[in-house]
Amino acid sequence: MIYLELFLTFFKIGLFTFGGGYAMLPLVQAEVATLGWLDEATLVNFVAISESTPGPFAINLATFVGTQVGGILGAVCATVGVILPSFIVILIVAKVYDKFRKSRAVMGVMEGLKPATVGLIAAAVISVGQTALFPGGISLEALASPAIYISLAIFALMTVLAFKKVHPIIIVVISAVVGIGVGFALGL
Repeated sequence: MIYLELFLTFFKIGLFTFGGGYAMLPLVQAEVATLGWLDEATLVNFVAISESTPGPFAINLATFVGTQVGGILGAVCATVGVILPSFIVILIVAKVYDKFRKSRAVMGVMEGLKPATVGLIAAAVISVGQTALFPGGISLEALASPAIYISLAIFALMTVLAFKKVHPIIIVVISAVVGIGVGFALGL
């Protein structure tokens, strides 16, 4: 039963997510929390691992959650569930897009999806940031934590590198090295 539930949950997430993996994060958070599969801290760790490992973020995240909840078969069910809607939609769109791409309705849908995608990604950033930096809520004690300032410094450095067009792989490696070094230095 858990396998069908994993498949259907991630099928629904895949079906109603536009804009990539980060746009699906609020849906994953809501579903995983509602079903009691993972706590917020574990989900944030899976987000970090999903971003750091090769392959599409959404597929990696579905695979990690599926593995945690239902083992290898759970991973397969969650992964197929999240991939299948996109596969079906792409087949349909590829078949009919040339006929309808100049349609006002299609152009309107495409324009409407852009701000929705930005909003979903922003919600995911805020939610993950809150869980990672302020697990006990925002307070004066939380603001005194060196982890916040280290995270902001790493974020600022990576933003500068991104604007300087440094290759994303180099940015990920530098982030990992700095994070590991700081973690050891602080005894985390």
